[in-house]
Amino acid sequence: MTMASEAGFDASGFFRRKRLMAFAVPAVILAYFVYIFFAFDIPGLADRARMDNARILVADSYSYKTHVTRDNRTGDLTIAVEGENKGTWPEGRSPDWVSVESEDTTRVALKHGHEVLIDGNTLRYDVPGYGLITAEVSRREGVTLDLPTDTVPDWISASNARVDITTEGGRVTLTKARTEVMRYAFGWELFWFTLDSPFYGKSFGELAGLVVSGDSVVEGKSNIAAILHDIWNNRMWQHKDVMWAIFETILMAFLGTMGAAIVALPLAFAAARNFSPLMAVRAVVRRVFDFVRGVDALIWTIILARAFGPGPMTGALAILLTDTGTFGKLFSEALENVDKREIEGVQSTGAKPLQRYRFGVIPQITPILLSQLLYYLESNTRSATIIGAITGGGIGLLLTQAMITQKDWEEVSYYIILILIMVMVMDTVSGWLRRKLILSDDGGH
Repeated sequence: MTMASEAGFDASGFFRRKRLMAFAVPAVILAYFVYIFFAFDIPGLADRARMDNARILVADSYSYKTHVTRDNRTGDLTIAVEGENKGTWPEGRSPDWVSVESEDTTRVALKHGHEVLIDGNTLRYDVPGYGLITAEVSRREGVTLDLPTDTVPDWISASNARVDITTEGGRVTLTKARTEVMRYAFGWELFWFTLDSPFYGKSFGELAGLVVSGDSVVEGKSNIAAILHDIWNNRMWQHKDVMWAIFETILMAFLGTMGAAIVALPLAFAAARNFSPLMAVRAVVRRVFDFVRGVDALIWTIILARAFGPGPMTGALAILLTDTGTFGKLFSEALENVDKREIEGVQSTGAKPLQRYRFGVIPQITPILLSQLLYYLESNTRSATIIGAITGGGIGLLLTQAMITQKDWEEVSYYIILILIMVMVMDTVSGWLRRKLILSDDGGH
C-alpha cells in the first residue's frame, strides 16, 4: 500500500468520525433535555400552577389591603391595614369608603362600582355585570350562599364552612367566626406614619410647612424631631429594626471576610512551594484549604448553629471558614509567583526572614490580596442575607419571616429592594476602593 493511499484512508476515517460527532452531540443534548422534561415533571408543574395565587402575590407586593372585619360571634367591627393590630383604625374613625350605618350594618364601597353590605350575619355583595350575591351564617347550617345564577363561577369558592369571593373590586371571606372584606389600594400604606401619629395623612407640602413653623405639634419637641421620631419608630414598618438588620448583615460579611483573610495569609506561606520546603506540610495545609472551602457556607452555618446557637456571629464564622480555604488557595498561588529578585534585594541589606517577607513579599502580593478581599466582601454581603435567615440575624431573618406569613408581600418587596440597594452600594464602594488602593498612581490615577 502506497503512502498516498494510506493518507487517503486516514482522511476518510477522519471525516467519518467528524460526521458521527456532528450527529451524536446534538442527539445527546436532545436526549438530555427530554430526560429533564420528564424527570422534573414539567407537564405536572404546569397542571399544578395556580395563576390566581400568583396574581394575588404580585398584587400584594406593590399594594396593600385594608381589612373590614366583623366578628360574627360578638358583633365587633374592626378596620385595619393588612389586618394587623398596629394598623387598626381608632374607634370612631374609618376610611371614606367605609360607612358604619348602625351597630350591625356596615357598607363597604370597593373599586369599579362593587359594593358590600354587612348586615349582621348576612353579607350582600353587588357585583356589576353579575348580580347580587347573598351569604348568611347560621349555627346549624353553617354558611349558605345564594347566587343569581345556577352555576358557581370560578372566582367564588364555596362550602358549608367558608365562602371566598375574589373580584377586581376586592376580596370577601365569610366563615362562622367572621366576615371579612378586603379592599386593595396602590402603594405601601403607613410607610412613614402610623394612624396614631399626628402627621398621618399630611402631604409633603404640609410637612414642610410644619418643619419651618414655630408651633410645635408634639409638646416638648420640634416638628422636625417629632417627624423623624415617628418615622424611625414606625411600628408597622419597623424602620429602626430594619436598618439595624442591614447593619448586622454587612457586619456579618465584613467580619467573616476579614477574619478569613487574617487566618489564610500566614497559612498560605506554609502552602506555597517557594516558602515551605517540606512537602508534607504543604500537602496538609492544602488539604485543609480544600476541606473548609469544599463545604458550602450554608452547611457550615447549620453545623455552627447547632454548636454555638443562632446569631450573627455564627454566620460570620461560617463565612470565615469557607473563605479561609478560598483565600488560602488564592494567596498561596500569588506567593508562588512573586519576583525573587525583590526578596534578594531586601535580603542584601541584612534583613531578617520576617523583614524579607514584610518588605520583599507583601508589597508584591498586596494588589492581588486587596482585589480578592474586596470582591469576596461584596459577594459575601449577598451570602450573608441567606445565612442570616438560618442563623437568625440580619435582613435575611426579616425577609424569611415576611415570606413565611404569606400575608404581607409588600414587606417582602421592601426588604428585597433594601437588599438590592445594599448590594449596589457595596459594589460601588468596593470598586472605588479597588481603584484607589490597587491601581497605580502613575498617570494621575
